Amino acid sequence: MADKHAKLELGGQTYDFPVLEGSTGPDVVDIRKLYGLTGAFTFDPGYKSTASCESALTYIDGDEGVLLHRGYPIGQLAEHSSFMEVSYLLLNGELPSKAVLDEFEFTITRHTMLHEQLAQFYRGFRRDAHPMAVMCGVVGALSAFYHDSTDISDPHQRKIASHRLIAKMPTIAAMAYKYSVGQPFIYPDNRLSYTGNFLKMTFGVPAEEYEVIPAVERAMDRIFILHADHEQNASTSTVRLAGSSGANPFACIAAGIACLWGPAHGGANEAALNMLREIGTPDRIGHYIDRAKDKNDPFRLMGFGHRVYKNYDPRATVMQKTVREVFDALNVKDPIFETALRLEEIALSDPYFAEKKLFPNVDFYSGIILSAIGFPTTMFTALFALARTVGWVAQWNEMISDPGQVIGRPRQLYTGPTERDYVPVEQR
Repeated sequence: MADKHAKLELGGQTYDFPVLEGSTGPDVVDIRKLYGLTGAFTFDPGYKSTASCESALTYIDGDEGVLLHRGYPIGQLAEHSSFMEVSYLLLNGELPSKAVLDEFEFTITRHTMLHEQLAQFYRGFRRDAHPMAVMCGVVGALSAFYHDSTDISDPHQRKIASHRLIAKMPTIAAMAYKYSVGQPFIYPDNRLSYTGNFLKMTFGVPAEEYEVIPAVERAMDRIFILHADHEQNASTSTVRLAGSSGANPFACIAAGIACLWGPAHGGANEAALNMLREIGTPDRIGHYIDRAKDKNDPFRLMGFGHRVYKNYDPRATVMQKTVREVFDALNVKDPIFETALRLEEIALSDPYFAEKKLFPNVDFYSGIILSAIGFPTTMFTALFALARTVGWVAQWNEMISDPGQVIGRPRQLYTGPTERDYVPVEQR
């Protein structure tokens, strides 16, 4: 760590604050003593310039289009790894040996079933309840069933809770879908992979054998990998903030699900697909491109550009290839999918989009793929939550293990009335 300092002049006095250096990325001005020394706070709505924690999990360079998990590029992981291997990597810091990975997968597989009483819990929801509403409730309720893994001071219990959450989330999501369509719940099948098992629980029925299509299984596994973790986004920050109070892990992940439900966070792929449905057919693309360029038109191309990435979204590169693999495997013939591929081609060749760096992002492709596989748009965010659970769990574990961790307590710039005396109602 270099011996750097930042100077702040305030009220005629100069203060020195240490500058911290990470292994890569921007330097960070350490202002933990700012209020004690100066009596002033910083003002940073949305925390766009604030590092809220120290983490060794995920690194993003938005300008260069880089996403690393424990140092490994996301493209390499999505192309050559599996979601289970990436899960182990995020949780433990290193890629596992074959024997260790087999043991990890065995452990996760043996935690996939839900307590049978939770089936009754599902039946308390309306049939038309949004799957995210169901998932918020069910995940939060896990703490009422698994008392042996809620002591956050016990590393062994934290490990069990982590495995349970990763293992049970596909079952919870699949049951939410089954309940919404009035079909019976399908129990986990330990012969299948993590992703193959999820597909069977979602689309299988007791009346006939379900066959997992390899291309679809691989596509879903890639989608899970690409959504596994994404640094200190809104839902991850929510999990950390909830965890900083000492809340049990199931409550923390339920809080993350609630935050992810917001359309500005987890609903982007649904918005992108809805936009494609509005466009309809390839011959209408030109009209919508013109609307997107018109500053006075509220229409925006959804699934293009990203708040963090000012270059091409590295996750989108993998999804671009996966779209075609799924379409070929399922023999997709739908104007919406043809529209998506044509829109992608036009946007990538149009100087307007290149100048503004409005490249297709992971949400543009994932929504198309999920729809082709057969998921309704209401399930899109639930699938995002399923995948992101491993990142939330890894971030929560890292936070709990940090000796410098304290309860989160943001401050504010108060602009309300100053102190005034109460006036009895008769005198007002």
